Amino acid sequence: MHKNIVVGVCGSIAAYKSVEIVRELKKKNWDVQVVLTKEAKHFITPLTLSVLSGRPVYTKMFDVKNFREDHISISEFADIILIAPATASIIGKIASGICDDLLTCSVYAFKGPVILAPAMNENMWLNPITQENVEKLKKYNYYVIPPEKGPLASGKEGVGRLPEINKIISFIEKIGREK
Repeated sequence: MHKNIVVGVCGSIAAYKSVEIVRELKKKNWDVQVVLTKEAKHFITPLTLSVLSGRPVYTKMFDVKNFREDHISISEFADIILIAPATASIIGKIASGICDDLLTCSVYAFKGPVILAPAMNENMWLNPITQENVEKLKKYNYYVIPPEKGPLASGKEGVGRLPEINKIISFIEKIGREK
């Protein structure tokens, strides 16, 4: 199976796990285009993901030197969009129709399956607004791989860990076979 996937990486400590996600997708013959939010660049570098994906990493809405409608080209490239880690912020933006960065605009221009793999503090995940936003996105046929329970970045134990990489990859493959 050969497919194209956009991997959106948001500003969470779990962003370092996106390296393994990209590596595993490449092993399975997926073409991977990474989009980093500005917050994600605090946790991981575009260079790391570019080397692993074999493609330039998108980080800005507008490339001044070589202007293109990047959100359109990204949405046309993708068979699937995966956002991992998906923060409460990105979930809220998408659920509210806010398109103020390259990743959210790409999601809104895309007509295929979008998979969210949330990672955040347990209180943020269990917040009723986050839960309402997740349910709203599910009603619009977004896929959500629920976060797992375990040690969190805060040092506490709770629900909010990024799902295991193999679980994310298996889910992507399943959706890829259906598409």
